[in-house]
Amino acid sequence: MKRVTLFAGHYGSGKTNIAVNYALKMHEEGYDVKIADLDIVNPYFRTKDSADDLARANIELISPAYANSNVDLPALPQEVYGLVQNKRFYAIMDIGGDERGALALGRYRPYILEENDFEMVFVANFYRPLTRTAEEALEVMKEIEAAGGIPFTSIVNNSNIGEETTVGDIKKSEAELKRLCEISNLPVLFTSVKEDLANELDGDILPLRLQKKLII
Repeated sequence: MKRVTLFAGHYGSGKTNIAVNYALKMHEEGYDVKIADLDIVNPYFRTKDSADDLARANIELISPAYANSNVDLPALPQEVYGLVQNKRFYAIMDIGGDERGALALGRYRPYILEENDFEMVFVANFYRPLTRTAEEALEVMKEIEAAGGIPFTSIVNNSNIGEETTVGDIKKSEAELKRLCEISNLPVLFTSVKEDLANELDGDILPLRLQKKLII
């Protein structure tokens, strides 16, 4: 288990939902974990939407002050520096979608690379329009790496079509996943699926409690 785990991917890949579930899973396993929302681009599904779930688990959430309001300034709280520098805690970081969102990561790059105890995870959803193939996904990966300055170390398969996803849909994505691993030379960290499908699949699986959009 790396001390800092960063989840990044294209818009709609599901990285935020995975980041929240991963933090909750780590907490259940006894890790002292905090989570930071670095997504200053996408105002829709954000880590802030799961604030109540995280609070019930006593997981501190660090997010922009104006997240989930009608004022959303592109500013990140100073507490994120403490998160990457304080080695007492395990840190989960939700990175903004594609290369624009990854630019915010650059200011924390020196601390993360110096400690060298991180997992930079690409969240792949092969049912999204711009990442339907391994080659398209690799292009997005390269753009994010160039913007954030931190190399990817693993891949999560989060291929889904929302509530309608079946085990068959997930299995259909395995060929592109295998191809992405080959051309990126990266391993699969796990496959994420809805809780009701988890028992029907083999391998490393993270059952997902789906995130609900907070309407205010």
